[in-house]
Amino acid sequence: MDKTTFKEKQLEKIKFIDDVFKMIKEKEVKMIDLRFVDLPGQWQHFTIPINQLSKDVFFEGLGFDGSSIRGWKAINDSDMLAFPDPSTAKIDPFMQPNTLIMICDITDTTDRQSYDHDPRYIAKKAVDYMISNGFADTAYFGPEAEFFILDHVAYNVNEYSSWYRIDSREGFWNTGSENEANLGHKIRMKEGYFPVPPADATHDVRTAIVENLMSVGIEVERQHHEVATAGQAEIDFKYSHLLDCADKLMMFKYIVKNTAKAMGKTATFMPKPIFGDNGSGMHIHLSLWKDGNNLFFGNEYANLSETALYFIGGLLHHAPAVLAFTNPTTNSYKRLVPGYEAPVNLVYSKSNRSAAIRIPMYSNSPKAKRIEFRSPDGTANPYLAFSAMLLAGLDGIKNKIHPGDAVSKDMFHLSHDEMKKIRQAPENLEQALHSLEKDYAFLKEGNAFTDELINTWIEYKFEKEIKQIGLRPHPYEFHLYYEM
Repeated sequence: MDKTTFKEKQLEKIKFIDDVFKMIKEKEVKMIDLRFVDLPGQWQHFTIPINQLSKDVFFEGLGFDGSSIRGWKAINDSDMLAFPDPSTAKIDPFMQPNTLIMICDITDTTDRQSYDHDPRYIAKKAVDYMISNGFADTAYFGPEAEFFILDHVAYNVNEYSSWYRIDSREGFWNTGSENEANLGHKIRMKEGYFPVPPADATHDVRTAIVENLMSVGIEVERQHHEVATAGQAEIDFKYSHLLDCADKLMMFKYIVKNTAKAMGKTATFMPKPIFGDNGSGMHIHLSLWKDGNNLFFGNEYANLSETALYFIGGLLHHAPAVLAFTNPTTNSYKRLVPGYEAPVNLVYSKSNRSAAIRIPMYSNSPKAKRIEFRSPDGTANPYLAFSAMLLAGLDGIKNKIHPGDAVSKDMFHLSHDEMKKIRQAPENLEQALHSLEKDYAFLKEGNAFTDELINTWIEYKFEKEIKQIGLRPHPYEFHLYYEM
């Protein structure tokens, strides 16, 4: 059980509140920006002047209209309260005048209970379930969220046209314009890992992103160009416990996009914005700890413990349903296709990047032992994705789901008979959602995901995304069928 008492939590909260007001004074803060995440995973915010922030706000909340938030309230039952979490206070690197950010927890005004559709609350419940049932006291997550830094993006969809265009000065297709010379140094497809400037034309943008990340307390481990052309990037920050990591990932995406914009660029976490080249994933490193010990280290395959193998077994067993949260867009499945280092094979292996779960072998230290789930991408809502992964793995431990033998061969070159024996990831979002419809009992442990939340997620994805795309003519259909 969690050893932290209610009184201790209140005292800790009061200390953080005092720290907030000290920061406000030291940094001469003028505005308070309050943020929370909607169901699809986008940060929402509203701002109050500094004179509207009192200690009472942390205990009484601030009201807003929940019916205007995607996947939340109906218009006839829309009043909600946002409670700032003082432990998340940071100075915004972009807003003027000096603005302090705090992430909020959401409460329903009807019963004054935490709101079941608040993704942050779902993550808290998943962690509480892990702790209260004695599985572990800490789940560490470390995402590697890849993204593209582009020079131009334009798109439009209406009744009579549908198109998009992206451009990048280092993109292999860039030919310049009448008013601007093209200076060469283009990165060819699949050759972005990782030449120095001038071919790497986005190095300075990544460095500026790193500086902004460090300014809000996010410890960056490295930055580099990724495999694809056109400014594909990766910036890795240090792992942390589930809730803190999800909070940091939201800040990470915010800083990436706003730094790029400030430097005349645009950044996207779309998994597959470029046809024919590698897409952007979000490989997630994960380990469970208890009483200061890494529960994933042991004497089994690749120095894993039996607990780690059972966790892998649960994650692979439930992977088709989990992908409905870790790969939640139709574009996600344009990346999850064979031939682009995409982890579509639901197996595990040490060092093998063609497996859905890889066991990194960089270090022999027990503290470094972890698994890497390679299927997810950066369009995921991190609170939901991390929680689904955790609950799937815990179900594997609970029910002793062994993953079977590891697969060490290069799966891009397996025979047809060998490939038939390997389970595959869903081919599209629709398949993933159908998998979720059939397999979600593990998500309800600890009441983390409710029936109503899961139904809302499935309905939202079908009605707002899958059906809407299916209704519209695709430009490539004109290429295929116009002359028929």
